[in-house]
Amino acid sequence: MTPPKLSRRAVAAAFLERQWLDKPRGRRLTATTLADFVSETCGLQIDSVNVIDRAHQITLWSRFGTYDRAALERLTYRKRVLFEYLTHVACFVASRDLPLHAAVMADTPARFDRRYKGWRKRYATTIESVEAAIRERGMRRPMANADFERPAGTAKHAGWWDWKPAQHALDFLQKAGRIGVHSRVHFHKRYVAMDAMLPAIAQTKPLTLEHMWRERMLRSLAAMGAASRTDLARYWTWPGWAAPAQRATLAALVAEGLVSEVAVEGEKAHWFARTEDLPSLERAHRKRAPSTGTTLLCPFDSFLWHRERVLALWDYHYRIEIYVPAAQRKHGYYTLPLLHDGHLIGRVDLKTHREDNVLEARHVHFEPWFAQESAPPGVSWGAIDVDAALAGLVDSLRSLAEHVGVERVSISKTSPSRYLSPLRSLLR
Repeated sequence: MTPPKLSRRAVAAAFLERQWLDKPRGRRLTATTLADFVSETCGLQIDSVNVIDRAHQITLWSRFGTYDRAALERLTYRKRVLFEYLTHVACFVASRDLPLHAAVMADTPARFDRRYKGWRKRYATTIESVEAAIRERGMRRPMANADFERPAGTAKHAGWWDWKPAQHALDFLQKAGRIGVHSRVHFHKRYVAMDAMLPAIAQTKPLTLEHMWRERMLRSLAAMGAASRTDLARYWTWPGWAAPAQRATLAALVAEGLVSEVAVEGEKAHWFARTEDLPSLERAHRKRAPSTGTTLLCPFDSFLWHRERVLALWDYHYRIEIYVPAAQRKHGYYTLPLLHDGHLIGRVDLKTHREDNVLEARHVHFEPWFAQESAPPGVSWGAIDVDAALAGLVDSLRSLAEHVGVERVSISKTSPSRYLSPLRSLLR
């Protein structure tokens, strides 16, 4: 049977929709929309970098615009609509998906034994004492990593390999679902017993491991619309999944008719999609405007989890340069991709100066094709109105400034330089 043929335009349009970027900053944040977004994209990544704002705050702003931060805190850490766990890496996940994550938790001891032979036995006393201390304190006095002292005579250095034993124990206990992140103070985790934080876990029946792997595959496909094998391997990355086992699960889903092979324009290897999604993928090709509006994307946005996918579809190369020596940076320390009407038209190096009450766009880089007012090299939905794109960028900057709690926006530099004056005029 000949696989259905999909255009790159259809795949990109579906990806925008599945990532909730069809209406950038156009939805309202509620308990329902928060849980739906995080569940459907497979996680909301957490990162400690705070040049502009915390990563998850920017990702949510890209979909919901300015929202009540106190409401998010309440939904997350009091009502427990979300809880902290891992999918791509450290993420918020939806509490309604607990049976799926509980399967990973239940398999954690065996997984640690396979990967770190003898580790649990060697540190059994530490693991037990850390968990006992957290349970003893209870919900009223959550504990942080700093509450557990480093053994006497050991030096403190940077790097995961130099974690103190208690820190390794905390990592294991969280992955095993025996403790959870109750809250954060200055972004430092505070832990309590998981069954005290999420009482539902005691009555939750975990999925079987086989069911968990199948569900993970189906959810990843749903989050992307259509995906290559590489996309699937790099979208949802934790826990690690050996390539032969992943291929076997994919083959079984195809054999059962739940997943279909598809031929994507310009791709030699077959891609895959959930069979029930084929009609919507075929319709996606005909969309005149799969995304309407402008926003900036966090470097840790799920849309960018597999950056080669974005490169393949949009011909947009992106990497975060925080680990690149300053003299070697091409675009800036912490740049955010600029999305306008479904096109990736540039990137902005941003920094929040709270003491000066300003959000600074240190350098706005527009893509060469945009600056030349030519057609995009990747997927396209028609000619771009440059004036509308500039206005969309300014509106996005104002919205983000409001969201991070500063009153002014400044733009220091643009490439090409001819855009600096009109952008500053729009700001005024």
